[in-house]
Amino acid sequence: MASAILKRVSASAMSSLVESIRIGASSRNFAAVAVGTDIVSAAPDVSLQKARSWDEGVSSKFSTTPLKEIFKGKKVVIFGLPGAYTGVCSQQHVPSYKNKIDELKAKGIDSVICVSVNDPYTLNGWAEKIQAKDAIQFFGDFDGKFHKSLELDKDLSVALLGPRSERWSAYVVDGKVKALNVEEAPSDFKVTGADVILNQI
Repeated sequence: MASAILKRVSASAMSSLVESIRIGASSRNFAAVAVGTDIVSAAPDVSLQKARSWDEGVSSKFSTTPLKEIFKGKKVVIFGLPGAYTGVCSQQHVPSYKNKIDELKAKGIDSVICVSVNDPYTLNGWAEKIQAKDAIQFFGDFDGKFHKSLELDKDLSVALLGPRSERWSAYVVDGKVKALNVEEAPSDFKVTGADVILNQI
């Protein structure tokens, strides 16, 4: 009897958690970034941190990468996700780009980038674990400034993740956003995969 009640409560709690994430995710108008936005101008003085080991971080004197270096003069596919080691990110989002990397390169894409509100060391360990570093460049947004500048930040405290980001993807040419996709909820994976962006290039 007690076990049955516990199972019902656990199922109800999980349902409430998922619903909380979905409700929170769909409540914002994305004003700071849209098709036509210059990402470099929208996030001035913001840099990202290339995924690396701690020793590599020390040897590089904890260097960061300016957005201009990432985007200017290049055709880039970038996708953002709530966090390293999380379910949809590990099992669906990153693999969709890893598996389509040859098709993306064939369309003239210079780099495919994954960005997450994580430190670059955690991101590096995760990228190695899912064997995606050879295909995709991983960058950390350790303090969330990049996503906040684009108004793609998201509070996922309900899932014990704290300040994170929406799940999103974009096709960017010379810093200008040519296509942008944002999931209704961070737990969704409907419009931000590689198949969608391939059809937008």
